Amino acid sequence: MTKVFVSVKDIGDQAYKWIDARFSLKSVELGKEKYGASHVVNAVHWDLNDDLSDLSKSDGRQPMPEKKAIVELLRASGLELSDAILIYDDGGNPFATRAWWFLQYAGFKNASILKEGFEEIKQFGIPTTSKVSKPIRTAVNPIWQDEIYASRAFVEKVVTGENIGLLVDARAANRYRGETEPLDAIAGHIPGAINFDWELLKSEGQYRFDETTAQQLAEIAKGGKELIVYCGSGVTASPLYAMLAHYGYDNSRLYVGSYSDWVSKEDAEVE
Repeated sequence: MTKVFVSVKDIGDQAYKWIDARFSLKSVELGKEKYGASHVVNAVHWDLNDDLSDLSKSDGRQPMPEKKAIVELLRASGLELSDAILIYDDGGNPFATRAWWFLQYAGFKNASILKEGFEEIKQFGIPTTSKVSKPIRTAVNPIWQDEIYASRAFVEKVVTGENIGLLVDARAANRYRGETEPLDAIAGHIPGAINFDWELLKSEGQYRFDETTAQQLAEIAKGGKELIVYCGSGVTASPLYAMLAHYGYDNSRLYVGSYSDWVSKEDAEVE
């Protein structure tokens, strides 16, 4: 099985398709600007707002695109289901993991996230360019993995007990507890959720792969229930989903709408 996270020093000379997922929540054009300045040769850029969200929807801050939009992205990116794919961002960010989750959802089984960010990748001698990639369009047909996606309706049934699962809130603890809420209208968390701050997966700004991480993830998964991970907008929960998969836990779903979608209904119950 393809590893979820890989180091650039271990990728060898296999032919890869590359996806540049750099983005900044503070400066939404920065990822495109960085890609335009320099990127891995033949890499396509997947923008969080333009490609991995549908901002015309009201289902949270980074809503899930329709399947037809995802198909168009995959085809325009020149991807086939059999491709070996490497995804990078600036390192330790949630954007490559978001892109990787979309590939998993579409049935791509040979995609990995680079542990290193773009600047480190360059230092390993991977060729870069400022020339915009123009892939040959494909006619790929995804094999949708709907079992890794959690809709609001699915989460509602988890809250009521109709669906058996454990909600895991990947936001900071003070937001989970409702002590502060800088972005959403209502503070708190989805009823029944436990908290695991996604930043705990990192050390010095980069994802950490050690016994501490393994133990932390084992603690979350110890009950054996299906895990439904969420955050504020579905972005920073994707690293938690990816890390669980990396450590062999394959019973997770990502609630892409996340808390911002949950509280978009006037009668939303929160704790």
